[in-house]
Amino acid sequence: MEASPATLSDVIQESVIPNFTVLLSPTPRGARLARLLAVRQLRDWQLPLDAPEHIVAELAANAVTHGKVPGRDFRLTLYVVGATLRIEVTDTRGDRLPGAQPLTADAESGRGLHLVDALADRWGVAEGPTPRKTVWAELDVRETASRPVPLR
Repeated sequence: MEASPATLSDVIQESVIPNFTVLLSPTPRGARLARLLAVRQLRDWQLPLDAPEHIVAELAANAVTHGKVPGRDFRLTLYVVGATLRIEVTDTRGDRLPGAQPLTADAESGRGLHLVDALADRWGVAEGPTPRKTVWAELDVRETASRPVPLR
């Protein structure tokens, strides 16, 4: 007979998905910190850095620029399920859904979601619960003997 876990915490520990979540201030400093913390976590998980770092930077910058509500933080969440790294940035401006704008040669902004689209295997927006929205991006990774590596 197998020994069963003693507590709910033990059960969670046995089936936990690698994850990281942090609340950050909706400021440029908070956006920079999101990128730095994501890089550190990805290194700890021995995952690729380049594409996820750029995606986190863009999504966090968008949350700070377009999703800011004074006094309300934004949330960065990273997790790995199977062969997929998922990046989520949640802010409290559910009334302002993002969309990639047409690019023009002289535009000084508006390239962030185009970059996310180019780097991510999938991305999208999940509404709610009110007043929140989550912009997410997924990157496919595959398992090797000791660590995940990018498919690209």
